[in-house]
Amino acid sequence: MESSSPPADIGSASVPEGLRFAFGTLTVLPVSVARWDRAAARAGMVCAPVVGLVVGVVAAAIGGVLLVCGASPLLAAVATVAVPAVLTRGLHLDGLADVADGLGSGRPAEEALRVMKQSDIGPFGVLTLVFTLLGQVAAVAALYAEGWAAGAAGAVASAVVARGALALASREGVPAARPEGLGAAVAETVPRGAALGAALGVTGCCAGLALAAGPVGRVAGFAAAAVLGLCAAEGLLRRCVRRFGGVTGDVFGAVAETAGCCVLVVAAVL
Repeated sequence: MESSSPPADIGSASVPEGLRFAFGTLTVLPVSVARWDRAAARAGMVCAPVVGLVVGVVAAAIGGVLLVCGASPLLAAVATVAVPAVLTRGLHLDGLADVADGLGSGRPAEEALRVMKQSDIGPFGVLTLVFTLLGQVAAVAALYAEGWAAGAAGAVASAVVARGALALASREGVPAARPEGLGAAVAETVPRGAALGAALGVTGCCAGLALAAGPVGRVAGFAAAAVLGLCAAEGLLRRCVRRFGGVTGDVFGAVAETAGCCVLVVAAVL
């Protein structure tokens, strides 16, 4: 349950510092983090959709190269889905698997958190990863079958919304489940107004991507995909807060993967 007491003032950080924090913690790109404090974390989480934009563009570009070289939409989709996993060290997927194991364990909060910290992946985590990756690949392949522009728009929209969900998960009132780790570093750093602004921004970005990719009728579909992706992420976030007592780094990864996968599936269906 969300806390009603506002957190203490954590100061401010510049946009460049926020971008450094975001790229340095959310990707494998060689970006040094100049500041590691809660002010930088707040700026970093607000800037997280920019990371998604870069990751999505790289993924779409590689998929486009394969299509030009004669690859099938399915093969191009596999490469497109693999790129974000590589650029994020697989941390979001690892978080998704750990959260699935924690939620599926049926144990009290403290024991469930210990299950999530273990290095191995249990059956719930394996099944969740398999179906999530299959869903992402199938959705991107369906979009690529309509043309590279549709698949590229889907890949970028998915990555942007996934990072936008991180801003929502970092908002005031959503506590950390542990006193240490990345989850504790960024929990409750983003003002609610900024989190809402990030959500509206990524929704508008998805609509713009759809408009650039093809028919005007696709705009509503991509906007709906963004909204439903954020709603799915919010649903998982609330479930984790109730179950674990707050958020962890694994929860952030699970929230991002859930939002991104939902965007792709809805965009492909609509």
